[in-house]
Amino acid sequence: MAILRQRGQEVLAASPNSGVNTLTGEGLPEALAGAQVVVDLANSPSFEDAAVMKFFQTSRCNLLVAEARAGIPIASDDVAAMVADVALAPPRSGIVEIAGPERAPFNEFVARYLKAVGDPREAVRDPEARYFGGRVEERSLVPLGEARLGRIVLDEWLRRSQAAA
Repeated sequence: MAILRQRGQEVLAASPNSGVNTLTGEGLPEALAGAQVVVDLANSPSFEDAAVMKFFQTSRCNLLVAEARAGIPIASDDVAAMVADVALAPPRSGIVEIAGPERAPFNEFVARYLKAVGDPREAVRDPEARYFGGRVEERSLVPLGEARLGRIVLDEWLRRSQAAA
C-alpha cells in the first residue's frame, strides 16, 4: 500500500476490521464507491477444506458483483511492487500471475526459513499434503503460464526480515 500511496494513489485497506466484509458483502458498496481499481489479496481465515472453498467462492462472487455495480476495472492477484504496477496499468479484466524469482520444493523453502530463524525443526516433504483442499504436487504452487517474476530471492528476504525484527 505504501508503494501505491508513494505513487500518488488513494488506497483503502478493506477488511472486516475496517467495516468491509467480502463474505457478507457488508461495506463493499461504500468501500468501492469512486474506486477505479480493486486489488484482491484476500486469504481464508481457515485451512479446513470446505471452509476455504466457501470463503474464496463467496468472497470472489461478492467482490465481482460489487465491482461490476461500481463500474471498476479489475486488477487481479515482489508482490507489492508488481501489484502496484498491475493496479496502475490499464485494466486487463483478467488474471496476472506473479511469482518469486526462485523455484524449489516447498519443503526446501521452509527448511531455509527455519534455519535462518534458528528453529531446529526439520521440514519434511509430505506427498499427501493438501493445500486449500487440493493435492500439492511439484507444480501446484507455481504459475503454469506467463508470470511476472519478483526480484527478491528468499535469502535476501530473510536478511531483510531479520534486520527489521
